[in-house]
Amino acid sequence: MALQKLQFRPGINRDSTNYENEGGWYECDKVRFIDGSPEKIGGWAKYTVNTLIGVCRQMFGWITSFQDNFLALGTNQKVYIEGGGNLFDITPLRATTAAGDVTFSASSGSSSVTVLDTGNGVQAGDFVTFSGAVSLGGNIIATVLNQNYEVATTINSDAYTIVAKDTDGNTVTANSSDTGNGGASTVGAYEVTSGNGVLTYGYGWGTSTWGRSTWGSGSTQPIYLPLTSWFFDNFDNDLIMNQNTGGKGAPYYWERTTAVDPSLALADRAVLLSSLSGASDVPAEVGQIMVSQTDKHVLALGATEYGGATYDPLLIRWSDQDNAVDWTPTVTNSAGFLRVSSGSYIVRGYRTRQETLIFTDVSLYSLQFLGTVDVFSIQELDNNISIASPNAVISVNNMVFWMGVDKFYMYNGRVNTLPTTLRNHVFNNINFDALQYVYAGTNMGYNELWWFYPTADSNVNNAYVVYNYVENLWYYGNMNRSAWLDANLRAYPQAIGGTYIYNHEYGNDDDGAALEATLTSSDFDVGDGDQFMLIRRIIPDVDFTGSNAAEPKVTLTIKPRNFPGSTYRSDESKNVVETSVNVYTEQVFIRARARQMGFKISSSDLGVAWTLGAPRLDARTDGRR
Repeated sequence: MALQKLQFRPGINRDSTNYENEGGWYECDKVRFIDGSPEKIGGWAKYTVNTLIGVCRQMFGWITSFQDNFLALGTNQKVYIEGGGNLFDITPLRATTAAGDVTFSASSGSSSVTVLDTGNGVQAGDFVTFSGAVSLGGNIIATVLNQNYEVATTINSDAYTIVAKDTDGNTVTANSSDTGNGGASTVGAYEVTSGNGVLTYGYGWGTSTWGRSTWGSGSTQPIYLPLTSWFFDNFDNDLIMNQNTGGKGAPYYWERTTAVDPSLALADRAVLLSSLSGASDVPAEVGQIMVSQTDKHVLALGATEYGGATYDPLLIRWSDQDNAVDWTPTVTNSAGFLRVSSGSYIVRGYRTRQETLIFTDVSLYSLQFLGTVDVFSIQELDNNISIASPNAVISVNNMVFWMGVDKFYMYNGRVNTLPTTLRNHVFNNINFDALQYVYAGTNMGYNELWWFYPTADSNVNNAYVVYNYVENLWYYGNMNRSAWLDANLRAYPQAIGGTYIYNHEYGNDDDGAALEATLTSSDFDVGDGDQFMLIRRIIPDVDFTGSNAAEPKVTLTIKPRNFPGSTYRSDESKNVVETSVNVYTEQVFIRARARQMGFKISSSDLGVAWTLGAPRLDARTDGRR
C-alpha cells in the first residue's frame, strides 16, 4: 500500500471526544502552531539574580524621556522598579517614628530581636527600615540593625520581633554582651501594610470559639483574607499607582525627577498622591488609578466620594487635565466625576485606542473623552458579561479579549463570545475560588494571547491557554506564572515565576533544565473504523532548526487500541535523530496493529527545538478481526 501522509488539523480541540476529533490534535504541552505546523515553544531563563519578596501579580513597563527602560512590579509585600537588571525598592511608607521611639532587646544565643515601639501598628509580614541605631554591645552591631527588616512575629500592640541578619542576609546570633537598646537616635520607617499573596475565605479552624467548642464542629465565623495587588500607570516620566486590597487602596506617586542619573530617583520611595504640593480632594481610596493618556486626566475607577469619606465602588472620578493632584471640580478646570449604573463594583479599566473600557462584575462600559464641559461620557456596551479577574483582559490590533467565568469574550466595537475549542478543558478544570489570579498577556511575536490560570487542584497559576488570533487556533499547557509582560519595550517577553523575573522565548530550555514538550493526535482509523490497520514503518519529517544540542532528537510514538473506550496497548516508540545538517533518520521500522491509532511527538532533552512537518506512514488494511 502507498505511503500515507500524516497531517492533522492545526490547533487543539478538547470540546469533542477523541474519536470524534479524528484528523485533529487532542493533547499538548509546550507546543504552538505556526502556519499550521506544530513546534516546540521557546524556552526561558532568569532575567535577574535578585528575588522578589511576596507574590507579584502586576507588571508595567514604560520608557521615560531620558530613555530609562523601567519595569514596575507590585507584590503583596513590596513595590519595585526594575532598571538595568537591578531591583529598586520604592514601597511607600505609612509612618516614620521620631528618633528614640524605637528600642531593641536581644537574648544571648538567639537571633530573634524584640523591637519596642508604642502603638506601632505592624503585623507579621510587614517591613520596617531602621536607621540611626547603635550597637547593642555584642554581635548585634549597628550595621545589623540599620537595615530593612520583615516583621517575624507580633507580641502585642507595642512590641514585635525581627530575625537579626548581616548585610549579606546571614542570620546573626546575639551574645551575652548584647545588652544595649540601640541608642536614642533610632528611627523606624514603616512600609505600607503587607497584604495576602493568596485569597482565603470560608469557614475554618482558628477563628471564633475554636478549641472551646465540640471537637470537629469547626468555626461558625467566616474567614476572609483578601488578595493584595497593585495597579500602575505612567504620568509622563513618573509612576502613578495604587494598592488594591479587597478591591481598594490608597493612590501613590513616584517621581522620576529631571536628573539625568535615574539612581537619584530610584533611591526614593513612592509617596501618597495626596501629600504632593497642590493636592486638592485626592480620593483617599481608589479601586484602580490610571491615566487617560490622550487627554492626560488621572482616572480613579472606584473612589472615595467627592467631599465625603465614603468609598463608592461604582464611582469614577478624574483630576484636572495634565494635573495629577487637583481633583476639585471647578468652572476653571476639568476635574469631575460620574457613576456607573450597572454592577456592584468596577473590576478593571482598560485603555484602548479611542476609549477606556470599564468592566464591572456584570457589565461593560465605554468611557470616552468629549473635550466639552462634560469632559467624559459613558455608554453601556453590554450588561450580561463576566470577567475572571482584573488582569484577565488584554488587547491586540485594536481588539480587546478577556476570560470570563465560563467563556472567552472579544470586543471590536461590539461584544462577542470568542469561540474556542478548549472551553470544556479550561472551565471544567479551573479553581473558581482563585479566579482573581488569572493573568492575560500577549506574545505578539507569535500572534498569541496567553491566559495563565489555576486548575481545580491548585491555588497558584499552574496552567495556560493560548489563542493564536491570526490563525484562529487554540492550544494549552502547564506553566507557573503569576504575571506576564510582552516584549514591546524589552528584548524578550518577561514573566514572573515564583520570586524571579524570567525572559521568555529565550533559548530552548527551562532555565538550564530540559524543557519537555509533547503533542498527541486524536485517533485515526481506516475507512469507518471497521477494519484493522497494520503500520510497518514511519518516514519522519521533523526539522530541528534552532536546536543547540549536539544531537537533537524527538520521540515519535504510535498508540494502538481497538475501541474508543479501550486503553492504549504498549506504545511503539522510536527516536528520530538528526545526525548532520539536513540529514535525518531515513525511516523507522515499527509494527502496530489495531482498529485505531494515535500519533505522538515529544522531546525531553536539553537544547532541542523542533517543528513537525508531514511524516508518512507505511500502513495497510489488515482484515476485520
